[in-house]
Amino acid sequence: MGAVAGYAADTRFGDPRRGHPVAAFGAAATRLERRVWRDDRVTGAGYTAVCVGAVTAGAVALDRTVGRRPLGRAALAAAATWTVLGGTSLTREARTIGRSLAAGDLAAARERLPHLCGRDPSALDGPQIARAVVESVAENTADAVVNALAWGALAGTPGLLAFRAVNTLDAMVGHRSPRYARFGWASARLDDLAGWPGARLTALLTVAAAPEPRTAWRVWRRDGSAHPSPNAGQAEAAFAGAVGVRLGGTLRYGERVEHRPVLGAELRPVTVDDIERACALSRRVGVLALGTTVAGHLAIRSLAASRPRTASRRRGTA
Repeated sequence: MGAVAGYAADTRFGDPRRGHPVAAFGAAATRLERRVWRDDRVTGAGYTAVCVGAVTAGAVALDRTVGRRPLGRAALAAAATWTVLGGTSLTREARTIGRSLAAGDLAAARERLPHLCGRDPSALDGPQIARAVVESVAENTADAVVNALAWGALAGTPGLLAFRAVNTLDAMVGHRSPRYARFGWASARLDDLAGWPGARLTALLTVAAAPEPRTAWRVWRRDGSAHPSPNAGQAEAAFAGAVGVRLGGTLRYGERVEHRPVLGAELRPVTVDDIERACALSRRVGVLALGTTVAGHLAIRSLAASRPRTASRRRGTA
């Protein structure tokens, strides 16, 4: 039940304010990038392999050190889960921006938005910032909560930590820019692959948690694949239908402008109040994800434990 304890720790405390392991990984990855960067895919792939491989190897070593001691394994799983999850910090940031918008303090909302997403807030008005927040809550519910729990269920502590390493590298070097178009290609593609199962699970759980599941299902199935990201669109389309708002459209990332398909075109525009609705929905999805992945992990363990007994019985009757 380490995952449950880790989830509870994230709910109660959020991310550690100092000495966060993910921040330490990011700092180490940045130092390595400065030393090895080349404008080619091969170097970027090697960089990705070293960073993710080091985290995975360390996690496997820790897991083996704990061995079969139940309390030790539970404690390790709890610590890893708390380290990897970011659901509480996500909704705190979103609500902070929402309060600034509700108070009419557009400058404060613009100043805070980069803590949540990479968009240029300088030219955004209140509704545009609110839309950016709802979209970020949707996408990061998949990345910072559901995907992490899913990989923990599939591969234990090494799966948790390896996924966070992959996702962190994508945020650092996986975006499209002149510097990272080739160097970050491997990180971006690996993140797409790692995020595939959790993004779809997020959409399914969002439909289950939606006030009007039929709308959420319809918008997800129709618009989820229209997004340029193979994973972000799944969560965003489902959230659009669940909250009852229109997402997507024109986005600005510094000097780069993207014109994305509209998700939920028939729905109403986002308002400030929808930030709280999206945060509450994210929490419900997180709880459902915890229950789903814990049940899945127990089923996998039960299946694995039954195989040796079945094999031994077969050998005994041969």
